[in-house]
Amino acid sequence: MAASTTTAPSTTTFWADAERHLVRYGGDFTPEIIDRAAGSFLYTADGRKILDFTSGQMSAILGHSHPEIVATVQRQIATLDHLYSGMLSRPVVDLARRLADTLPAPLEKALLLTTGAESNEAAIRMAKLVTGRHEIVSFARSWHGMTQGAASATYSAGRKGYGPGAPGNFAIPVPNAYRPDFTTADGSLDWQRQLDFAFDLIDAQSTGSLAACLVEPILSSGGIIEPPAGYFAALQAKCRERGMLLILDEAQTGLCRTGTWYAFERDGVVPDILTLSKTLGAGLPLAAVVTSAEIEQEAHERGFLFFTTHVADPLVAAVGNTVLDVLIDDKLDERARSLGAFLRHGLEDLADRHEVVGDIRGRGLLAGLELVVDRETKQSSDELGARVTRRCFELGLHMNIVQLPGMGGVFRIAPPLTATEDELSLALTMLDTAIGDACAGL
Repeated sequence: MAASTTTAPSTTTFWADAERHLVRYGGDFTPEIIDRAAGSFLYTADGRKILDFTSGQMSAILGHSHPEIVATVQRQIATLDHLYSGMLSRPVVDLARRLADTLPAPLEKALLLTTGAESNEAAIRMAKLVTGRHEIVSFARSWHGMTQGAASATYSAGRKGYGPGAPGNFAIPVPNAYRPDFTTADGSLDWQRQLDFAFDLIDAQSTGSLAACLVEPILSSGGIIEPPAGYFAALQAKCRERGMLLILDEAQTGLCRTGTWYAFERDGVVPDILTLSKTLGAGLPLAAVVTSAEIEQEAHERGFLFFTTHVADPLVAAVGNTVLDVLIDDKLDERARSLGAFLRHGLEDLADRHEVVGDIRGRGLLAGLELVVDRETKQSSDELGARVTRRCFELGLHMNIVQLPGMGGVFRIAPPLTATEDELSLALTMLDTAIGDACAGL
């Protein structure tokens, strides 16, 4: 065994060790060593400052190293960090009660877990157990996680080469207003006809065992696609007609990012089961499944089992309580609305200056910007998206672009809710420069 050392390895050694010892789990690694992070910025080992416009993995809604989160972790880890999974602590019960206080009736029972995939896995298992059925419906560009049940309901990536998924999973088309498939006489999206057609196909394929519909209120990995107002009420009606449960995955949209505490509030619907993750822990591994007392009771009576190593862990539950404190005390739902309007105005200015900006969409501080090489045909270009992304990083702006078949490159823009207008302006300036430079190189 090699002796440990207190000095950091050289950059060359670091990357050699990374290449030799790390499993690559999705694309290339960012070619810089990240040394620390604070607020809206990352700092590399060689001293470069990078504006983080993705909140880490769309999670750090309070920015990096928020002082109240740091204080909570330091205090909690010194007293109570992890327990046998059948034991309870005050942070866990407090967080469950406080989550219920932020939600409409009848959502009042919470299961605290670690990741979005895990919360969706638990929700799917609960829905199957309670309904006595097994078929799950999701959007065709969904992302719900990489564990078996969640991955089987994920259609935007990662389906090929791993053998059969869970039986009974079906996809329905995404209501994309920018690229409509079903249209009205004026060429706009006819989402009701699309939804009716989708469920005609579901009914034709189903073996009579429809358990649940699992969807995101705004598809993120699917390209920041927000279904039109009225869509989710109609979707819930389709579920009710078939005895299905509606599960909403608010991993990225929950807890104030879209300008309201939960994205589903816009639509006047209440899901049967709600899953939360990324934003709940503000960057730490915390997730939740929230449902009604009636569904929880039925699941319990049928022997619901989701006994995991880190279920109801006190350390991250304490962090979740602090996240709620900051969101409430700093009125970050209002801040997300005002900053979201500021960001959208800046993106619209970019669209006025750059013909390659095809569409701007999203809500609050979850925005999407789709790049195209021709606004009329909406033709996409993977090369253009890659060029802009690289140039942004060179300028000191971390952006994430998703490339999906049949769509242009779509930037997922998700700065922390604690970002300032000056930081948003800086990012918009760098993005403006990057688009201009990338187009000049085509």
